Amino acid sequence: MKVRSSIKSLKARHKDCRIVRRKGRVYVINKTQRRYKARQG
Repeated sequence: MKVRSSIKSLKARHKDCRIVRRKGRVYVINKTQRRYKARQG
């Protein structure tokens, strides 16, 4: 999982990427391509 200061660029990598807020952190998750996982904060 990548920890990034900007999540917006990671969302554009794949069409199935979703931005999810959990416990004050922002996550990028992808059900089909699981390698696109990222966290902000």
